[in-house]
Amino acid sequence: MNSRNKYPWALILGGSSGLGLATAKKLGAEGYNLIIIHRDRKSDLPEIKSALDKIASTGVNCVSFNADATNPEKQKQLVAEILALLQQEKIKVLVHSIAKGNLKPMYDKESLELNNQDFQLTINAMAISLYDWTKLLVAQDMFSKDARIISFTSEGNRKAWPNYAAVAAAKVTLEAITRNIALEFASAGIKANCIQAGVTDTKSMRMIPNSDTIVKEALKRNPNRRLTTPEDIANATFLLTKEEAKWITGSIIKVDGGESLR
Repeated sequence: MNSRNKYPWALILGGSSGLGLATAKKLGAEGYNLIIIHRDRKSDLPEIKSALDKIASTGVNCVSFNADATNPEKQKQLVAEILALLQQEKIKVLVHSIAKGNLKPMYDKESLELNNQDFQLTINAMAISLYDWTKLLVAQDMFSKDARIISFTSEGNRKAWPNYAAVAAAKVTLEAITRNIALEFASAGIKANCIQAGVTDTKSMRMIPNSDTIVKEALKRNPNRRLTTPEDIANATFLLTKEEAKWITGSIIKVDGGESLR
């Protein structure tokens, strides 16, 4: 561990790939100590370790846990371990980047269809878990004054994409939870915002059936003629952590290069 109190701490839920990893790299480069919780297969761990070691080589602390951040019992265990790690230090930034959703169709005579449990598991993982973590951290007085909570949504919050119904429902729920965190935890000094990312080429995006069609349409619509990158989202996330952004809360902020304008 580096000398304490030198850097602020950021906790990233889902920080081993995509938007979460890009955000970890950005915050690490800007002088944040990092706690990254992810859930990955054993075969993927060497690549993830290499990426996180590279972040740590800049001089910040980068501690990771390969654990299910959506499991209630595991959440409590992780909070206890993080509390011991931080000692008397606090968490300045909480980033929610959990991508654990079901991509079945609602209606398809030839394949498995979404059921009630699929919706519940997706909404719990991609939305309600943000509230679970916020509540647990507040209960242990682990947030610093003027803490920032940032979550990620998509244009699927209002557009219907095939096979995206459960994730879309989770994104809308995530936005509602983020707004209410901004309202109801304001007295605890917390600001909470949701970034609506444009179509981004990530592992999660590529798992969506017919994602190539979504990409082609996004490129047609975007006035800047390119997709959003994970780094675009990481940069916007960092902006929301700055002192100058302390009066921004309860907002859904589009970071898409104008893709959603048409």
